[in-house]
Amino acid sequence: MRKRGGRKRALGTRAPMALPQAQNLRWSLDFVMDTLSSGRRFRVLTLVDDFTRECLGLVVDTSLPPCVWCVNLDRSSKAGAAHA
Repeated sequence: MRKRGGRKRALGTRAPMALPQAQNLRWSLDFVMDTLSSGRRFRVLTLVDDFTRECLGLVVDTSLPPCVWCVNLDRSSKAGAAHA
């Protein structure tokens, strides 16, 4: 019988991410999912500026294909450039 390998561990130590020094330098994307009372799932794509912690965009839909991400990222980047 073949012996299973052990758990893979990260090599070295991780350095913490540097904090951005101005707005629109780094954004974070996240998905939030919930279920309606009817049992249907929906997702929310959130886009947050890491410096100001401002929510740059929310997209709510039952399915979020990658083309929807791109359209909203382009829209937010143009709006962010106007605010900079």
